[in-house]
Amino acid sequence: MAEADTEDAARPWPPPAGAYAEERGLFQLLQNMLEELLIHKPDDPIEFMINHLKQNNDDAPRICVLGPPASGKTTVKIPNALWANLIQERLSNVDCIKQGWILEGFPENQEQAWMLQSSGIFPRHVVMLYAPDTVLIERSGGKRLDPLTQEVFHTTFDWPSDPLVQERLVKPEDLSEQEVSKKLLEYHRNFPEIFHIYQKVLKSINADQPSVDVLSQVLAFVQTRHRSAAPFTPRILFFGPPGSGKSLQAALIAQKYDVVNICCGQLLKEAVADNTKLGELVKPHIDSGGPVPNNLVLKLLTERLSSLDCLSHGWVLSGFPRDVEQGEQLQKAQINPNRVFFFNLPYESIMERLSQRRTDPVTGERYHTTFRPAPTPEIQARLRQNPKDEEENIEKRLNIYYSNVKALEDFYQDAFYVNADQDPYVIFEFIESCIIKPLPCKIP
Repeated sequence: MAEADTEDAARPWPPPAGAYAEERGLFQLLQNMLEELLIHKPDDPIEFMINHLKQNNDDAPRICVLGPPASGKTTVKIPNALWANLIQERLSNVDCIKQGWILEGFPENQEQAWMLQSSGIFPRHVVMLYAPDTVLIERSGGKRLDPLTQEVFHTTFDWPSDPLVQERLVKPEDLSEQEVSKKLLEYHRNFPEIFHIYQKVLKSINADQPSVDVLSQVLAFVQTRHRSAAPFTPRILFFGPPGSGKSLQAALIAQKYDVVNICCGQLLKEAVADNTKLGELVKPHIDSGGPVPNNLVLKLLTERLSSLDCLSHGWVLSGFPRDVEQGEQLQKAQINPNRVFFFNLPYESIMERLSQRRTDPVTGERYHTTFRPAPTPEIQARLRQNPKDEEENIEKRLNIYYSNVKALEDFYQDAFYVNADQDPYVIFEFIESCIIKPLPCKIP
């Protein structure tokens, strides 16, 4: 009895429980609550956690935008302690808690950063703008101040349209080239300390480019989520036209991450070869070359994807679904991928890859007339082309794929898009980076 109790205690959580926790972000939720508890150290942790859950603000942005003078942010000189108190008071307001905040130009040094941390203020993203000092000094020379509203304008980048405002603009007194150079020197002295404190959440962005491009890069960064320590079971779908390299990438992912590689077509053939009950039903369709009914494919896939190795290690699936109807059926069967990739390849590249493939009937070795020609004239003479690689048949397969792909892209809106017309290992690195990083936040 004691042995049985020990075995029960050591038994891991069933795989579906992990999938449920992952889909609903439970690991991240618990991690966020623990962080908040350690930061704020409330007297009543239970009440604090209840209030935290009611706020529902774990995805609210918390952003610092930093950079040298004239890099695209404004700064005001206030004592460090007063700054920290003012910021803590403002960021404690309901609007900042619920909607998030952007803190501009602060902290400027290590002491200010530590004061923020001691006040329980931890940005999720820190944007560090940079530009050559010569550019920054030149920009500073064009700044103008409206003494009535204290609004800042620029002679080149942001000139007011109102003639009355134009007339009253003045050049700020502290913007001489000597003053700007002094501020830049101070900034460069403090920057390494700031970088060290925020390096895990910081991204440097070149401010010496059009403001639209700077904003685009900033938005892309602040929508990212930092990698979580939560358990993650990959459930990956690959879509792409014939010849786009899905099989190779699936094999590489399966090899490195020990996930189960499932090709729908191969799964059907294995069922027929193993003489299973489902295989007997599938065999007539395979022999005739016609499509296998959706209900048979789905039943076979559901059985395979529900097996222990797929639930425990994850899977990468290609060849299904082929249209939105099949995608909806997968969804109803509770088979939900957490990463979806669409491979894109130009028509000419597809034809070049597929129409020139050849097979040696003696050895079964595969060749390509351009990329991997036969080593001897004797082998070259006996090579054969698979009928499916004839241009007419490739065209038919492409037409079927392209007639459904747009609807599938709309169905899987969080999908990633892969440029499949490049080195396979470059493609693999991109796919790998998308798998290991959390999906980006959506801007409401």
